[in-house]
Amino acid sequence: MERKVGTVSRGIRCPIIRQGDDLVDITVTSVLEAAQSEGFEMRDRDVVSLTESIVARAQGNYASVDDIAADVKAKLGGETIGVIFPILSRNRFAICLRGIAKGAKKVVLMLSYPSDEVGNSLVTLDQVDEAGINPYSDVLDEAKYRELFGENKHEFTGVDYVAYYSDIIKEAGAEAEIIFANQPKTILEYTDCVLTCDIHTRARTKRILKAAGAKVICGLDDILNAPVNGSGCNEKYGLLGSNKSTEDTIKLFPRDCQGLVEDIQAEFLKRTGKHIEVMVYGDGAFKDPQGKIWELADPVVSPAHTSGLIGTPNELKLKYLADNDFKGLSGAELKEAISKSIKAKQDNLVGNMASQGTTPRQLTDLIGSLCDLTSGSGDKGTPIILVQGYFDNYTD
Repeated sequence: MERKVGTVSRGIRCPIIRQGDDLVDITVTSVLEAAQSEGFEMRDRDVVSLTESIVARAQGNYASVDDIAADVKAKLGGETIGVIFPILSRNRFAICLRGIAKGAKKVVLMLSYPSDEVGNSLVTLDQVDEAGINPYSDVLDEAKYRELFGENKHEFTGVDYVAYYSDIIKEAGAEAEIIFANQPKTILEYTDCVLTCDIHTRARTKRILKAAGAKVICGLDDILNAPVNGSGCNEKYGLLGSNKSTEDTIKLFPRDCQGLVEDIQAEFLKRTGKHIEVMVYGDGAFKDPQGKIWELADPVVSPAHTSGLIGTPNELKLKYLADNDFKGLSGAELKEAISKSIKAKQDNLVGNMASQGTTPRQLTDLIGSLCDLTSGSGDKGTPIILVQGYFDNYTD
């Protein structure tokens, strides 16, 4: 009987991971025990994905608020610093802000509006239009913001981030001034020592600030990019991708994990004879249509993956073939014609009309997004994801 199932994504339960745990053995054993329990078999080109959280925890890649403060003070001078374009997040940025504020006497916090980089709204575009404000050029202080827009709580968290971030800065012992602007060089009217906190636009922001004459420019990727007082770090991403662990510590994005995915791949081959692709994944790359939030608050979806996951899909669009090339066929004839087209397809379909509408994204971004949606971020207890059949097509 021909196969009736295509791609399957399974959440795999495993033990709670602690620092020093052997993730190679835990991952392989957990997947194989799940296969035995649920009655499925491993196949070549299955994909096993580990959430970045358990990798960082096994590495013990943590740092404290005081570690952040020490690095910020050393790199930005400890006086008045401009902190610009942070995302609005209790989990992602609030605890980082505590450390930043502890490393300065005054923080001028510049928030982008109407929303942050990943779509969390301070106000709506309709509110901005009604107020007659041009967000590309107009700079607001906190008093003007309140006069125009009042109190605006986040749709999902119920937090007024303007008040929340202001309180964090003050409680850390620094003076707080909040402004709202979307041009990076605006901050130079307040201070020439700047910490830019945007994620995906950070290189452009740094370039603009440098050209405008900023004295000191750091990004979140420049803070804790080396150990401070024995702390964890991330050489490439610094504080980017970090999450709150406790009220005083953060878990950093995992470091040096390419060897891990290759070791897991080797162990699967040893124990099953199958060539399994392996990746570490963080946030998926997708947008919520209700809240307008783009999920990707990590610097990348996948910080490490085996070589078989490099590239983009190379697929034909079945509905295009059915409606165009073979519009006069149906039933078994249509199936046969489409199957022949798939088997004869070129290795690179870029520019081919029959591939239009297929998703032009990196495999790691697509599979990582699927894994993030499968694992969730709460109490499912499935930080390992097994994806089967992803590389199959209609002819397999």
